[in-house]
Amino acid sequence: MRMKQFGVLVLALLTSFSMAQAADKAAAEQLASELKGYTTYQADFIQIVVDGSGSEVQESRGSLKAKRPGLFYWQTDRPMAQFIASNDEKVEVYDPDLEQVTIHALDQQVANTPAMLLSGEVGNLSENYEVSMQAASEKSNIYTLVPKSQDSLFVSLEMKFYDGKLEEMRLEDSLGQRSILSFNNIVLNEEIANSEFVLDYPDDVDVIQGEG
Repeated sequence: MRMKQFGVLVLALLTSFSMAQAADKAAAEQLASELKGYTTYQADFIQIVVDGSGSEVQESRGSLKAKRPGLFYWQTDRPMAQFIASNDEKVEVYDPDLEQVTIHALDQQVANTPAMLLSGEVGNLSENYEVSMQAASEKSNIYTLVPKSQDSLFVSLEMKFYDGKLEEMRLEDSLGQRSILSFNNIVLNEEIANSEFVLDYPDDVDVIQGEG
């Protein structure tokens, strides 16, 4: 009798696991479908960083633009200006206050950062993340992504869409620090010249070739 009960329990667990996998895959496919609808994405943002106790440690403002395949540009206006541009091969970071540019190869770890979801490949989301979805309202969906890799730069990511537009990202790292990115003045699928994804900096700045 106990063996029969054990067999039923195992079967129930396996069925539950299979259903969870199917739900994860369906959520990943729906998120990929929403993101693939963006040939370009432009927005202004406010970024608030809070520590593990919930205290705000930083607030910054800026703008971003992304274009498939693989082009991304990020500009922070204050409190400290910074400019980031990437393509399929490299990421360049320009810090005017430091008068330096750091160049990194676009390895897999960098390619899987949240911002790159707006410009990179999203067809393999279920391979890299456990994805779940919550319908907050008729027009609003919230997706939660948990990286499968132990080397990920974050432990969880929430992406909130309203009426097809990505309006917010909430990111948590392994130290419990959270970053909240709120987007406004969103423009979708407007043509952007490739030249707008190139950093413009003085010739006399220090250029550092980073690792990876």
